[in-house]
Amino acid sequence: MDNITHTLSGVVLSRAGLSRVSPHATLLLVLAVNIADLDVLAAFTGPTGYLRYHRGPTHSLVAMPLLALLVVALVRLFRRKKFSWGRAFLVALIGVAANPLFDLTNTYGVRLLWPFSDQWFNADFIAIVDVWIWVLFGVGLAALWLSGLVSREIGARPSPPHRAAIVVLCLLAVYGFGRFLLHERAVAVLESRMYQGEAPLRVAAMPTPANPFRWVGLVEGRAFMEMHPDMNLLEEFDPSGGAIYYKPESRAAIVRASQTQAFRVFTAFSQWPAWSVTPVADPEGAVMVKAADLRFGPPESSHFAAAAVVDAGGNVLRSSLGQ
Repeated sequence: MDNITHTLSGVVLSRAGLSRVSPHATLLLVLAVNIADLDVLAAFTGPTGYLRYHRGPTHSLVAMPLLALLVVALVRLFRRKKFSWGRAFLVALIGVAANPLFDLTNTYGVRLLWPFSDQWFNADFIAIVDVWIWVLFGVGLAALWLSGLVSREIGARPSPPHRAAIVVLCLLAVYGFGRFLLHERAVAVLESRMYQGEAPLRVAAMPTPANPFRWVGLVEGRAFMEMHPDMNLLEEFDPSGGAIYYKPESRAAIVRASQTQAFRVFTAFSQWPAWSVTPVADPEGAVMVKAADLRFGPPESSHFAAAAVVDAGGNVLRSSLGQ
């Protein structure tokens, strides 16, 4: 998820009762829900380093207690006020775990089992940026603030703020479950159709940021892949309306390109690679091999793609990786 969502979730978790567990709970949680995303610094090493480390080591189960300890140490260092390390660690650990839990629901996914496995886990039912979650958190926090303001003005004893925060978390769970059910429906619709005269080998449905009923459908057949960028569950689905990407027959060039570092890192990350092999003018007989991850848009505009130029003799002249 985006860091706005992570930060708001930390504030709501604090107001939902964790502020009673440890002093500075809000600060602990805001730091904890964001600290795993320090792995974006790998982008300074280039696209290869970014894809290799993003949502890997810092999002793994192994790293969670270590990151929680780091958060507690940072708060202790700057606050200079003694507090229970055990209670603070528990609060920070909840915040650290909330980050990959949110990320698990979206398309990019996380590698929870690193370093024992590089397997990606992604549920695909909530977008990386979901405006309705922003609205839910924003309205909830505004309600908490207004409630306290009104109570102070009239001199009444304010109701415990954690009740409203708990309501927000419950509504978030209901929204997430509803998104999950819609995702399952979208997958079922995709699986129930024929494409190019055959049943699909596999399908996937990717969420969109604003409309819970609109999905991006992905289909793989024996010789093709399809993308349906505007699949609306409130309308009749047309299986013939998608963009088709045929799998190339030039396997030798693909094998050679796949041996480069750029393609090795990309194929370890990509779950829906669409391959293409096209001739290039220079040198004569050379081809451009490209693989783009359909989860992040059509191949012609995807930032998650690897490319290599392979000459007629099977030599890789250059390769690159984008993200």
